[in-house]
Amino acid sequence: MKKINSTITLIVLLLPSCLFSQEPIKLSYNLIPLELTENANAVVRLNELVITVEAVDQLTIKQKRIVTVLNKLGKTHINAYKHYDGDTKITKLSAIVYDAFGNKIKKYSKNDFQDVSAIDGGTLYSDSRVKFLEHTPTAYPYTIVFETEEKNSSTGFIPKWLPIEDYNLAIEKNVYILNNPQNIPFRKKEKNFESFAIKNSSTNSSLNYTLTNQQAIKEEYYTLSFEELTPNLAVSLNSFSLKRVKGDAHDWKEFGLWMYNSLIKGRNELSPATVTKVKSLVKDVNDPIEKAKIIYKYVQSKTRYISIQIDIGGWQPIAADKVDEVNYGDCKGLTNYTKALLDVAGVKSYHTLVYANDKKNIDNNFTSLQGNHMILNIPNNGNDLWLECTSQIIPFGFLGDFTDDRDVLVITPEGGIIKKTPAYINEDNLQLSKATIELLSNGNINASFERKSYGTQYVNKYFIDYYTPEELIKHYKTTTWSYNNNLEVENIKHINDKEKIEFTENLDIKIEKFATVRDSSYLFKLNVFNRVTGIPKKYRNRQHPLVIQRGYTDKDEFIFKIPQGYTLTNLPERKNIINKFGTYSLNFEKIDDTSFKYTREFSLKKGIHPKEDYKAYRKFRKTVSKYDNLRTELIKL
Repeated sequence: MKKINSTITLIVLLLPSCLFSQEPIKLSYNLIPLELTENANAVVRLNELVITVEAVDQLTIKQKRIVTVLNKLGKTHINAYKHYDGDTKITKLSAIVYDAFGNKIKKYSKNDFQDVSAIDGGTLYSDSRVKFLEHTPTAYPYTIVFETEEKNSSTGFIPKWLPIEDYNLAIEKNVYILNNPQNIPFRKKEKNFESFAIKNSSTNSSLNYTLTNQQAIKEEYYTLSFEELTPNLAVSLNSFSLKRVKGDAHDWKEFGLWMYNSLIKGRNELSPATVTKVKSLVKDVNDPIEKAKIIYKYVQSKTRYISIQIDIGGWQPIAADKVDEVNYGDCKGLTNYTKALLDVAGVKSYHTLVYANDKKNIDNNFTSLQGNHMILNIPNNGNDLWLECTSQIIPFGFLGDFTDDRDVLVITPEGGIIKKTPAYINEDNLQLSKATIELLSNGNINASFERKSYGTQYVNKYFIDYYTPEELIKHYKTTTWSYNNNLEVENIKHINDKEKIEFTENLDIKIEKFATVRDSSYLFKLNVFNRVTGIPKKYRNRQHPLVIQRGYTDKDEFIFKIPQGYTLTNLPERKNIINKFGTYSLNFEKIDDTSFKYTREFSLKKGIHPKEDYKAYRKFRKTVSKYDNLRTELIKL
């Protein structure tokens, strides 16, 4: 009996030591499966997110995140930060750093985290802040264990599960748990789960997902967005709270009703003086679209965009009379103000939620708080118009690539409606270039150049009309024609026709030493002003589909004047390519003994193609680049 007691005592004495020694072993870099380090800048050893829905207006979110950083590029995957505001209280925040062998290096408590405003320079007011860890490593690899807990009274945004967070990041284990002790009805949407090792242990009232041993994914260009390639889970409560405003949303119609009645209704009041002003602006104008153009121009001349994100400001528009008083607002405030003015003018319009910038749809089949921007919808007998109310310079009814071609949510008094914004595709995105190019005997050239741009090509140009002279010169020399050394531009003239949505550039150009002049020959490149210089990256084993996000068409016509004392003996052969990706053609025409015409057309077609087509696409682009660098030779008489 005495011997047994002694053995138990020895085990008890050794137990804490054994437990402590296990931590370094578990965190050791050497224990990471070798295949997880391939193509990886970091490895997520564990990311466990536990969300507990305590009530319709109370969430508790706990996270434990262990990341081994393999090299300096892996630092971006640590993600040791936490946002907070008036609704979110951080109750726990800590981090511990370990070396490659799992030995503790440094511990950070909540007060050691940097605490800054989570706004950019364009935000005037915001109560959003962020605490983040700034750790400077002395060696690689190293591991950070990050733990946090927060309580949030807004339940409108249940954190999504994105188990594979980025390219070049391997996942050893990622866990998502949603506890729902009150059995509050919720909806979920799983996307792209099929090809990944995801274990689902969920029940009707709670969720439990685990992804294990996911190798790093290498980034490939010209493909689907990362969210479309990888698994993700969205969760939404049927009844929720947003900044203490409660709502219900089983479908988009119900969501729209909630948003209209709770966040928008009653915020369109204007002063009597402003009402009188609006009526005078549209006096004697009967066409509602013409009225809308007048009001839009007035808003652009009067207001400017500033982001405001206080309390429910991220979702509720500033009252129209307040915007009218201060002459600024965010996207919601300016949209609401424009709508209020249109209401006075008798033009029907609706607030519209959209994902701006990166092309993404409001999910038609999953109702939740979505979108990052607001625009204005004007019904127009089946040909709806859309207004971007934050820009002082964009043409009326033109969205460009910021919000075009995507599903949006239109908020009406009768509820939410999914609509689609107009698309600018293929030939809509047109660029027409014409030039008369005088080849000088010393190898220099003088040229008069004109370029007209439409669609998204207009988007890429019209803003330069607001550049300073110095900025313009730099734009043409280092951005537009960086491949032309010794280029100088003069007599720049722009015409921005907002009715046609056409941007015209006229300029005179000089390029010194453009041609190579020898004793009896004069060698020069034919495509002076619109060369395709980039060739898509080569992949030995392409993994993802080929995506051409936007189509466009370029048409170029250059007339060359041959210098005195030279002749063009033979014109280059005509080139013509037609395939599923687009077209390319070159044509040469002799005008007379002193001049000839170069005509080029290049178009790409928007589309999604199998990964096997990428090689052919790259070959097409490589051939275009080759022909765009085509040279010809003049012979001295």
